[in-house]
Amino acid sequence: LSEPRIIVLMIPAGPPVDLVINSLSDILAEDDLVIDAGNSDFHDTIRRFKEMSSTGLRFMGVGISGGKTGARFGPSIMVGGNHDDWLRIQPIFEAISAKHLDDRCAYYMGQTGAGHMVKSIHNGIEYADMQMISEIYGIMRDGLGMTAAQISGAFSSFNEGSLESYLIEISAEISGALDEVTGRPVLDVIQDTAGQKGTGRWASIEALNVGVPATTISAAVCARMLSSQKYERTKIEAIYGSAPQRVGGELVDMETMRKALMAGKVLCYAQGFELITRVAQEHKLEVRLPDVARVWRSGCIIRSKFLDKIVDAVEKHPNQSILMAPHFVALLSQCQEALRTLVATALQNGWSVPALSAAVSYFDAMRTGRSTANMIQAQRDYFGAHGFERVDRNGQNFHGPW
Repeated sequence: LSEPRIIVLMIPAGPPVDLVINSLSDILAEDDLVIDAGNSDFHDTIRRFKEMSSTGLRFMGVGISGGKTGARFGPSIMVGGNHDDWLRIQPIFEAISAKHLDDRCAYYMGQTGAGHMVKSIHNGIEYADMQMISEIYGIMRDGLGMTAAQISGAFSSFNEGSLESYLIEISAEISGALDEVTGRPVLDVIQDTAGQKGTGRWASIEALNVGVPATTISAAVCARMLSSQKYERTKIEAIYGSAPQRVGGELVDMETMRKALMAGKVLCYAQGFELITRVAQEHKLEVRLPDVARVWRSGCIIRSKFLDKIVDAVEKHPNQSILMAPHFVALLSQCQEALRTLVATALQNGWSVPALSAAVSYFDAMRTGRSTANMIQAQRDYFGAHGFERVDRNGQNFHGPW
């Protein structure tokens, strides 16, 4: 390679990245650029950026999403590091990225670990999106007794409207696919234990670290953990009986499920974008939310039609939740009752819907001007003399009469 050199690493996250960087350190010269394009924890990326910068070397952390299709036809590329280095690699990454109309889905996210931070939260949203779809699938299969072909048709119809997205599209295809060995629906021969590589879990952990209630993402992460407890679930089912109950189609129709899924999706993205905003502030990453929404419009796993609406919302109202943007106010007003109906029916009939339940609880909490946290503040003061704020006076160190 001619100097200054550009070296792109796509290897497993964690210690392997440090090992490879260390092995290159004796060979690299000043201004050589190393790019970590794996699924690294953005905290590690920030550390590596500082360590390499102190030696005169250049380092970037780049989040890439798209799976095998992205590898062949162009992924979504989320770039973090020095802006000068971005200008250096911009023509290369734009050339290989996915395209949305005339736009290239390769964007500079911000300093140091911004690219990997945005990718991690992308994966958290991905977890929630997938979980909510699987919950709707479970209602169709166990609650309504729909066949694989009927489920496939339902998801296909969902994909023709505002829910149009890559995940809905492939869910329709998956539901209708037949196993080559047995001839049965392929979903019937797949074990119901979902794996994870950690990036979605990092998003949930980061939400706790910065105090953002990303409840739908966290519920999806926990659902994957629970799915891995196959042995325990089977034993407990034998004791209590199977939870899901079969009902008539009149209780929940396709339109209710479509609207519920739409509402859950909006609420999940609202949490995700709030999380990006807060983490960026915490680490001084200066991420532009419109560019986040743009880079996700094609190539990545969560690409969907309604990201165009998010671009519009965060450009026009950069300092407020997308829940306050007129388009999403109208959409949630139309769909929130369906989400509530679906979750209530699910709870009555033993259908596990952790992510959809978390979404509606989040929505109700966010539109409650006076919460019940005053009781928690009183409890904290009672047992720990932590003090509380009053509604009628300034100050924070008031105490109760106990």
